[in-house]
Amino acid sequence: MRKLLVAAVSVASMGLAAPASAADMAVKAPPPAPVVTIYNWSGFYIGANGGWGRAESCVDFVTLAGTVAAGCADRNGGLIGGQIGYRWQTNQFVFGLEAQGDWADIERTRVSLVDPLISTTGKTDGIGLFTGQLGWAWNASLFYVKGGAAVTHNRFDIFNNVTGVGLASAGHTRWGGALGVGWEYGFAPNWSFGVEYDHLWMGRDNGTFAGVVTPGGLTLTGSGVSQDVDMITLRLNYRFGGYTAPVAARY
Repeated sequence: MRKLLVAAVSVASMGLAAPASAADMAVKAPPPAPVVTIYNWSGFYIGANGGWGRAESCVDFVTLAGTVAAGCADRNGGLIGGQIGYRWQTNQFVFGLEAQGDWADIERTRVSLVDPLISTTGKTDGIGLFTGQLGWAWNASLFYVKGGAAVTHNRFDIFNNVTGVGLASAGHTRWGGALGVGWEYGFAPNWSFGVEYDHLWMGRDNGTFAGVVTPGGLTLTGSGVSQDVDMITLRLNYRFGGYTAPVAARY
């Protein structure tokens, strides 16, 4: 009987100790959720760009006998300039407006097919773009397309190959359309770097001459120049604003 009583007391003591031991165990807290910084493309920005441009131009001369094709040629050269704009972001969609201006050195001189004794020099020394943007953002990475108006300043010269004397010269500004595509990456809270390609359709521009006589005896009364321009530029932008507030990722 005594042994049975001792055994019962021992079992009861173990039962009372078990809840206390469980209560003394430390509760392990879940790991903290990681903090993710969301890049926001909204805001005003200003920046610089530089790159390469190519212009394809075709020239026609107006003579007393009618219009004569003088040939087509490609011109290449450097670009440098800047841009200013505003973007606003809704979810992953990014909308924007931008104005861009570049100094250009896109020039070429070639012998005319109309009269081998004369040469023509075409030069584009200024380019402007006024465009709207539609983009898709993956956090700090932005892909976009753009389109709008384009303006170029051009100079067209005709000179005598024998004497080097200029026969005619004209400077003109022409308007056209632009379509482009670009990618930009935000590498710091307010800074982003990108690359962009643009194609400009500048149409045809007509000029008149006061009866220019070439060394070969051809009388020129005018010219027509059609032009397309391709641009590839690297861009660096500073945006006023920066990242949004950090948020905790959810599981």
